[in-house]
Amino acid sequence: MTASPTTTDVPAGTARLRPAWHVRPEQGWLNDPNGLARVDGRYHVFFQHHPTSTQHREIHWGHASSADLITWADEPIALTPRPGGIDAIGCWTGCLVVDDGVPTLVYSAVSVGDGSADVVLARGDAELRHFVADEHATAPMPRLEGVTDVRDPFVFTAAGRRWGVQGAGSPGGRPQLLLWQCDDLTEWQPRGVLVDDTDPVLGDVAAANIWECPNLVPVGDRWLLVLSLWRRVEQGRELHGVRWAVGDLRPEGDGLRFVAERGGVVDDGPTFYAPQLLLDADADRVLMWGWAWERDRTAEQVAEQGWQGVLTSPRELGVEDGVLVQRPAAELERLWAGTLEPAEVAGAHTFAVEADGPGALRLGGEEVAVWDAGARVLVDGSLVEVFSADGRTTTTRGYPTAEGGWEVVGEGRLHRLRPPTAG
Repeated sequence: MTASPTTTDVPAGTARLRPAWHVRPEQGWLNDPNGLARVDGRYHVFFQHHPTSTQHREIHWGHASSADLITWADEPIALTPRPGGIDAIGCWTGCLVVDDGVPTLVYSAVSVGDGSADVVLARGDAELRHFVADEHATAPMPRLEGVTDVRDPFVFTAAGRRWGVQGAGSPGGRPQLLLWQCDDLTEWQPRGVLVDDTDPVLGDVAAANIWECPNLVPVGDRWLLVLSLWRRVEQGRELHGVRWAVGDLRPEGDGLRFVAERGGVVDDGPTFYAPQLLLDADADRVLMWGWAWERDRTAEQVAEQGWQGVLTSPRELGVEDGVLVQRPAAELERLWAGTLEPAEVAGAHTFAVEADGPGALRLGGEEVAVWDAGARVLVDGSLVEVFSADGRTTTTRGYPTAEGGWEVVGEGRLHRLRPPTAG
């Protein structure tokens, strides 16, 4: 990860755009967070990654770890596509399960570009630094009517059993989530459909052709479902944001059915997609990271900076009055390092705003983000995250230059941010 700048040593040029404390490898492509885990007191975040290209191709699994959620150590690449193998095109989104003491990655192995994928396991050592992937599928691509695309296995425990769920659908069809029983992680038994768009809540708030990156975790006495929307459009396809639903899991035959009661938008920004949730049992909370893609950048600009994509900050999730709320993880308070003077904002690399009233963040006179009273705004390199007082969030990107730096408009307090030197 990139070291943080001091207040007098702000990076110049494209280095200024690189986040100081968010997860982001030194170079290459990054998208979906994967395999979130807390093992022996240490947090692990994996992510889809190409180490030498700024394009989405031959996806590997990158890996970073942290003891405190703000100081991240680069770890060895966990998964690499195998030419001619079951994951020749890429090791796509999945999760991590500690199975009988063995850290095990459960991922989408892609060998052809037709939307199909197999579930494959990769077992790791105790330090989660070296993984060996199976050469066969644990759950081969299912052959189901109306399903051409399957991806993104996520494993959860409910009713004393272990289950797997996958996003599914087709470019011209309707979305659904497939359910598997996997008490034995090597034996996935099909258990039908967990939920589809006949659910009136999800049919309304999560209209799509394919549901991607499903996550299902208990929050209090309810279940929180988060999924990402893949839609077919005239230009090809559109990644159309992320939705949440709160509801119940009910027995149905030899499986389960998710019944939503209320749902909505996870993030109001234009650059947020494919989050993954971590049930952090030791801290009695649910954490979430998302992928923030680049915005309005040319191929030349991306090539010059040498990297593309960043993960958001870790967010604590809750359900209040039936609605999803998000707050910055409590550990992020350790970033705060004194007052930032208004005259210093233009050249700042990473800073925070506590809003006392309506306000805005601008670059070159153009608004990058707006907020109301009570918001907390985190700016790190080119990543901007707004946490509203009501628990909503907005994720976007902004790219300061030597000619045009940040401007904060409105009443509030400005704070320097500086990660600790060790974590």
